[in-house]
Amino acid sequence: MDHPTPTVAARASAVPVLPVAPGSGTRRGAGLDEVVLRPGFWHDLQATNARATLRHCLDWMERLGWLASFDRVAGGVPNPDRPGWAFADSEVYKLIEAAAWEHGRTGDRDADALVRTLTGRVARAQDADGYLNTCFGHPGRPDRYTDLEHGHELYCTGHLLQAAVARVRTTGPDDPLVDVARRAADHVCREFGPDGREAVCGHPEIEVGLTELGRALGEPRYTAQARLFVDRRGHGLLTPIPLLGPGYFQDDVPVRDTDAWHGHAVRALYLAAGAVDVAVDTGDTGLLDAIERQWTRTVERRTYLTGGMGSRHQGEDFGDDWELAPDRAYCETCAGVASVMVSWRLYLATGDVRYADLVERTLVNVVATSPRSDGRAFFYTNPLQQRVAGGEAEADEVNPRAEGGVRAPWFEVSCCPTNVARTLASWSAYAVAVDGDTVELLQYAAADVRVRLASGGEVALRVRTGYPVDGEIEIEVVAAPQTPVGLRLRVPAWAAGASLVVDDRVRDVEPGFAEVRRVLRAGERITLRLPVAPRLTWPDERIDAVRGCVAVERGPVVLCLESTDLPGDVDLEAVRLDLAGRLRDVAPGAEVDVVVRRPAASPTGVPPYRAEPPKTTGLPEHRSTVRLLPYHSWAERGPATMRVFLPVAD
Repeated sequence: MDHPTPTVAARASAVPVLPVAPGSGTRRGAGLDEVVLRPGFWHDLQATNARATLRHCLDWMERLGWLASFDRVAGGVPNPDRPGWAFADSEVYKLIEAAAWEHGRTGDRDADALVRTLTGRVARAQDADGYLNTCFGHPGRPDRYTDLEHGHELYCTGHLLQAAVARVRTTGPDDPLVDVARRAADHVCREFGPDGREAVCGHPEIEVGLTELGRALGEPRYTAQARLFVDRRGHGLLTPIPLLGPGYFQDDVPVRDTDAWHGHAVRALYLAAGAVDVAVDTGDTGLLDAIERQWTRTVERRTYLTGGMGSRHQGEDFGDDWELAPDRAYCETCAGVASVMVSWRLYLATGDVRYADLVERTLVNVVATSPRSDGRAFFYTNPLQQRVAGGEAEADEVNPRAEGGVRAPWFEVSCCPTNVARTLASWSAYAVAVDGDTVELLQYAAADVRVRLASGGEVALRVRTGYPVDGEIEIEVVAAPQTPVGLRLRVPAWAAGASLVVDDRVRDVEPGFAEVRRVLRAGERITLRLPVAPRLTWPDERIDAVRGCVAVERGPVVLCLESTDLPGDVDLEAVRLDLAGRLRDVAPGAEVDVVVRRPAASPTGVPPYRAEPPKTTGLPEHRSTVRLLPYHSWAERGPATMRVFLPVAD
């Protein structure tokens, strides 16, 4: 992609360039036009995404015929053997959204051309009444809305609407993609409104798309329809899947009555994001309270250390409370993206710092983990332990499986690459918020920030940091009003011992927010120091699968032990962490002392159970020092075994 300048493209709207713009409340996110990343962790991921991932996704969709499906529909050509799953259209829409954010962030002419080209192909496939889908309603295909459980028609429309939101916010409402989306949304309102079908889609997403498009276009009918979908959920409108039941669709309990997220993780989280949007825009505090309650219990009992969600491969499902086995963790990348969507919306609605904390944990340890360093291969699932090294993924083949311990270039279900692409393209929109006359720095990266305050003035900051490797964040004031303003810096929950330097005076700050409120002077520097030295993290004892184990974190980064860093004759399962040893800071990871204990050999044919407890002493062992690396960078050196939680030596 061609990047002429790090400035935003010209646009007609006064709304900041951002993916979420609540219809009420005092807090908003800073737009892509207000935060420009400089070289560093997130800038580099964004640059790779723009340079490699967008083209990679486009090439695969062309190669597999997913884009050609739109051409066949436009030409009236029967397509009984349409390639891809029913939801393949949604991947095209997510790619358009990613390219729209990229253009809006940088003015990239190639990204703009990609949006226009794909929009043209999509628009020609739209029916006269606004319906748009290549899998249903055309010669050789099933009729419209005949498989709401599995057909994903409204899900695909939701992603189309989100792509249009990106276009509204970056170029203005007078755009062909926006026209397509408006007609599609109007069709949905007619078809599923109060006088239409009493139905919901098996995969939530339309709710988020309708609400945000309603905000962008000032159309309350779309929000009303989204609310109708949220309120219909949980009343048994969908036919249950054998063995999984209606909970798979979140169709067993109404949203307001649910205590924790359950069922298919991505569906549950997309539904929650849409519910927050509806609650905020309609002033429904009861609905907002319900989502906060579900977030709290789910994060306390059903979320992995990485921020990953979804502990069952069957149904891509949330498990029960404390069901968090590291080796069977599903933790789909898309669930990580959806978790960020929910937590960000809750933060904007409440200002509660714990939501921003989870956004960081999930971005660093799930979203950043998925793409390979070249941006052309991805993890679909993100387990916290890999028992068997996966085989090499073929660079030229579709991977039929979601697991395997290696990043693959594409999957039969390739929702994750495009979800990563749109998230990275818009990452800076989650970094800073504005609350009245207060600027809130929430995610740390080297950046230039220039935000508009509610009063009409501007605050300009230059952030210098090597975070997350380095814990020092220096904020230089470039420009500020001649009136008092607030500068609020997030102190993560793990950052006990943090300090703030203001006017050369150092003061300790607790996790939460460190705030400066006064007239800021151009040229002055404020420094936040976060202790990123490695630390031990113990799991709740009710998590049976990791009892007797401990993890190591460094700042916001979860670390892991990869077999690549062990001597060739040492099995990862034989390694035990030596708590009497040292924990050394070796950026960006750590070194730990371990005991390597080779278990006693068992006779062939004997089951792994005994009448006596296993021996813990007298077994062959030796002590060593091993390197831990950031979890987000594992499997970059080829197939390997890996674990986050290490057993503790006796």
